Amino acid sequence: MIPKAFFVTSGKAVSKTSSLNAFDQALKNAGLAQCNLVKVSSIIPPNCVETKLRQLPIGAITYAVISIAEGRGETISAGIAYGVDEEEGYGLVAEVYGKMDQATMKKELEKRIGEMAKIRGIEFAETKYRIETLDIPQDSYGCALAALVYLI
Repeated sequence: MIPKAFFVTSGKAVSKTSSLNAFDQALKNAGLAQCNLVKVSSIIPPNCVETKLRQLPIGAITYAVISIAEGRGETISAGIAYGVDEEEGYGLVAEVYGKMDQATMKKELEKRIGEMAKIRGIEFAETKYRIETLDIPQDSYGCALAALVYLI
């Protein structure tokens, strides 16, 4: 089972009820609320092409590299960085999440994907980023997420 394509999506949400409800709404905002997510690690296989967001069947087992940040009354960010080495034919995905602003998130993603590429001796023609940042009100729960979703 090797993916042939992937898309990147993200979402964020606030809930007064619970962190689970904020997460559920963030999934809806990302177009993933009806999926059963399976978290996978960080390799984009050869010949796997990026495509636009697709609506997936209800209940689909969905493989994704996913970054999820949750909090209450603070600033949170979730992000992914990804790139493909055209010479080697495969790519990498790095994910970061936590209590930070967007600029800090991007710097952390750059460091992580850079280290991953260095370990493997590969270089990307382009590194792409998807970041969600959320300032959560004091009386609310919040969730931000970013995902690279594989299509089988």
